Amino acid sequence: MNIYVSGQGAFAVQVAEALLDEGHKILGVAAPRLRKGHTDEGNAMSWDRLRSWAYPRDVAWTDSAELRAMHVPDGVDVIVAAHSHAFLGRHTRARASVATIGYHPSLLPLHRGRDAIRWTIRDGDKVTGGSVYHLTERTDAGPLAAQEHLFVPPGSTAQSLWREHLAPLGVRLLLKVVADLAEGRLIEVPQDEELATWEPAMGAPPLFKPELIALPGTARVNGSKWALHAQ
Repeated sequence: MNIYVSGQGAFAVQVAEALLDEGHKILGVAAPRLRKGHTDEGNAMSWDRLRSWAYPRDVAWTDSAELRAMHVPDGVDVIVAAHSHAFLGRHTRARASVATIGYHPSLLPLHRGRDAIRWTIRDGDKVTGGSVYHLTERTDAGPLAAQEHLFVPPGSTAQSLWREHLAPLGVRLLLKVVADLAEGRLIEVPQDEELATWEPAMGAPPLFKPELIALPGTARVNGSKWALHAQ
């Protein structure tokens, strides 16, 4: 399948590599310009890891702060969000002919929000897991495509739980769902809203929504942005 990856860091690279190993094709990626805490654009060592991964492979890269529908190339079957902190709006999602999916490191609908793992540790949860879900207009609330639980090892930190358990689980679940989609199996299990929890980010900015930011050549009509160029 033809895949577009929106994400960042080591996890996004692991997902992209695993997809290639399974015979899929990466048509493009969206990632931050720089790694967190870095400021030197001229130093490739400062680039986000997914951006650095894409460059020598001639995979088209877009700054995730600018990602909109026009940046997703024709022919994409599935958009995969792998540690993406930029909201993928409906116009962008519509560029995927089959599905737009993402991985969340919790048993959705529990611990929605961008700091799910830290809240898992803070709340002393004994069981957690990972969920692959279909992206919608509501953050972390789309129907589930795959989910698996695991026990939280004693003494876990947010970093160790992610690195040793939830990140590898995410790669495996995303591969499973893409394989399902390639075989024509579209699984969409609605989340139970009565069980849903949402926690705020811990010291992080709100989720960025690039489609809601006006571009040059756009006009505002009755409070809405209408593009004057093709979306």
